[in-house]
Amino acid sequence: MTASEQNYCLILAGGVGSRLWPTSREHMPKQFLDLGGTGRTLLQQTYDRFARFIKPSNIFVSTQSCYLHIVNEQLPQLPREQILAEPVRRGTLAPVSWATSAIINLCPTASIVVTPADQVIYGDELFDDDLQHGLEMVSHNEGVLILGVSPIRPETGYGYVQAGEPVVGSDRIFQVKTFTEKPNAEFAQLFMDSGEFLWNTGLFVFGAHYMLHNIIKHVPAYADEFPELTSERCSTAIVPRFYEALPNLSMEHALLEHTGHRYVQRCRFGWADLGTWQGIASDAVHAPSRNTPRPPSDVKTDGRGNVTLHSEALFDNANDNIVRLPEGHLAVISGLEGFVITEEAGVLMICPKSDSAAMRRLHTLAHLDEF
Repeated sequence: MTASEQNYCLILAGGVGSRLWPTSREHMPKQFLDLGGTGRTLLQQTYDRFARFIKPSNIFVSTQSCYLHIVNEQLPQLPREQILAEPVRRGTLAPVSWATSAIINLCPTASIVVTPADQVIYGDELFDDDLQHGLEMVSHNEGVLILGVSPIRPETGYGYVQAGEPVVGSDRIFQVKTFTEKPNAEFAQLFMDSGEFLWNTGLFVFGAHYMLHNIIKHVPAYADEFPELTSERCSTAIVPRFYEALPNLSMEHALLEHTGHRYVQRCRFGWADLGTWQGIASDAVHAPSRNTPRPPSDVKTDGRGNVTLHSEALFDNANDNIVRLPEGHLAVISGLEGFVITEEAGVLMICPKSDSAAMRRLHTLAHLDEF
């Protein structure tokens, strides 16, 4: 078996994306949408991205069981045994544990990269090189490698990883010193100015055996179930009978903050997290700076902070707005500053983009998701 045949990928595609309401709906979350008008959904773009250097038979997708039919429609080439259909949402640790256990039965020496399905990556060649460099590192070293990118603004909505001492023999991999999740504006500026902190992209790489060993060691609630998970009967097509009883835990808090061998790689590709409307707008405005590869041409800015996503808009005395409308619709906006204007399936929302929790509130209010 060649080194490349030992590389696997798990795409996490089970979220509901409520902060991007009304475009992202519970029945059709953001990972299944083409937010930028590229012709491919975020899930499809993620699959395409990794299929460039990982065998299609080694790519797995984790989603909620209610979205299984969407995954089948958008990735018809993906066999059922490569889809983990979760009966309930259990954070990121549960699908990672399930997938790693199944993969290790297929390839005991597997190296696995875990990726969210709702990111935008700029610079394909840089991404391919950075990811393959990370996979090569964990194939020869025990540990979990987090992929980070240099911040281009003092973002308060992202997680940060502080890089410590460099790893011998590498000029872009460092020991992890600290984790900080969503700092305030003052600390975010200090982090950016120091040059020691990287944005946590949510992409991480590890050897399968090392991951299982650390889950057993650091997460007792999961350790009791591992004899069955690691048995030869373990399959991604069969939900473990105890899955619903697993606690809801994230990889970062349950494991990465406790494992002894933690590393971060300073990556060169451009990266945007499509978590909030404000984040999308900020990334579109700032991505061209600092030699970061530019966003696709269907994301447009006008020099006054206004961003349009696959939409047409005219701005008059308007600044720092973000617009996404259905094809064929035109927005004419005057006198607004710092708003999201988006329409989807008969729902028009106009909301301050600084209120990142507003979409969740409006989503709940009067069961508007029924529209």
